[in-house]
Amino acid sequence: MASASLAPAFAGDILIHGGPIHTGVAAAPTAQAVLIRDDRIAFVGDLAAAQAKAAKDARDIDLKGAAAFPGFVDAHAHLTGVGLRELTLNLDQTQSVEALVAAVKAYAATHPDGPIFGRGWIETHWPEKRFPNRADLDRAAPGRVIVLERADGHASVASTAALAKAGVTKDTAAPTGGQILKGPDGAPDGMLIDHAQGLIAGVIPPPSDALKRQALEKAGALYASRGWTGLGNMSVEAPDLAILTELAAAKTFSLRVDNYMDPSGAAQVLAKGPFTDATGLIRVRGIKLYMDGALGSRGAALLEPYSDAEGLGLQLTPRDKGLALMKQAKAVGAQVAMHAIGDRGNRMTLDWFEESLANEKGMIDTKARWRIEHAQIVADADLPRFAKLGVIASMQPSHAIGDLYFAPARLGKARLHEGYRWKDVLDSGAVIAAGSDAPVEVGDPRIEFYAAVYRHSLDGFANADWHLDEAVSRDQALRMLTWAPAYAAFAEQDRGTLEAGKKADVTVFSKDLMTVAPPEILKADAVLTIVDGKVVFEK
Repeated sequence: MASASLAPAFAGDILIHGGPIHTGVAAAPTAQAVLIRDDRIAFVGDLAAAQAKAAKDARDIDLKGAAAFPGFVDAHAHLTGVGLRELTLNLDQTQSVEALVAAVKAYAATHPDGPIFGRGWIETHWPEKRFPNRADLDRAAPGRVIVLERADGHASVASTAALAKAGVTKDTAAPTGGQILKGPDGAPDGMLIDHAQGLIAGVIPPPSDALKRQALEKAGALYASRGWTGLGNMSVEAPDLAILTELAAAKTFSLRVDNYMDPSGAAQVLAKGPFTDATGLIRVRGIKLYMDGALGSRGAALLEPYSDAEGLGLQLTPRDKGLALMKQAKAVGAQVAMHAIGDRGNRMTLDWFEESLANEKGMIDTKARWRIEHAQIVADADLPRFAKLGVIASMQPSHAIGDLYFAPARLGKARLHEGYRWKDVLDSGAVIAAGSDAPVEVGDPRIEFYAAVYRHSLDGFANADWHLDEAVSRDQALRMLTWAPAYAAFAEQDRGTLEAGKKADVTVFSKDLMTVAPPEILKADAVLTIVDGKVVFEK
């Protein structure tokens, strides 16, 4: 297996053998061989039987000890953002305020004209123990218009020039669902939380269609190279969907994408329900809404005040607007995926779902498979409601191993057990579809699997606050990253396990994630990615 490839490289019979093959099927969890014919799995089982069924010109892939799995699927990501992160100022490895200043300074030196936009910083590990501010940006690139978005997308820091261009002053009122942080003098310090980011929306030119096209192609190739065969694409704008559909038709994009539209671009799906493009790769499932903000920036809606600050967080979608959109979605069979982080945010979402999914007699439609994205902090009383209502918990294991450095301060000891409770959710009978929320996180299936089964930081740290009893088994983690994302998109009959008749989506890693020591999971390389029976990445 030689090199990375964006376009499909092969179609026809493919025989895979020579290493552990994990099927994801409880009755037959392992196999010696998988035979692929065109876009479907023709046979799973003994090698001799597979060889007998294979065409004479079948491509023979000897895994040489590498491990094959059902295609890994990122249940929650932002594909355009993943690509743009690679094409703009990427701050996801920034380790301090001073490192951020240095990165902006270096970028400004090589991009002397125009505004500067970057994304990916997160301050929770920084030695300065604070958000960046406009003074930091001003000394990095004096006089420049600079906007740097926090990793979670729920906060941004803007330079003095950017605030001035947008007309944001000490007299500017924060919009509903947003906060303008201020310094001792009462003037904005540059930090804008959630909806307050809209105040500076016009100071950075939006990416052109050409840049978005490049970003989506880049993201598709990157995700294939990491072993992802597909993803749930969240908060999708209509122009991005059009570009994605064009790329798939031109065979320059090869992953499966289940799209959940931003309300601004949701007219089509709310009018006629879910639909699929001609290639079968690009599907539109429903809409994505936001109930609250993020825990790190204290925008998550909590039932009781933050332990380290005043306030209960932010509600981002008004009740009347949210229920109206849910009514439209229900009428056409579209799914609703709603971002909810805090315990109050999750309770309100469950309340709205229950109200919206009830018929005239009060009976709940438990088969709608509406989703709560993140479901990070869930009160004990609300935990059983996921299974009771048929609501899918779309959770990101990597969030815990980053957030648990600061979550104890935000939540306090008494309610910390409410956080990132994967095992509790599974034990309650609910389905967890796991993902990464990239570009908030890296977007790496190894990290998500590692976090789910080990619940330690990437360098091996954990303590009593991390509630290691919430880690899941490897079988559960595999299901969360393969079958469950398919189920969450009404596609489990076609994908999610390695079974004859299903679509041929396969991920191969150099190490067996089901048996190696947890730290070794992070050292496994994706070596082969197959989507729809076509090799889309080889190493």
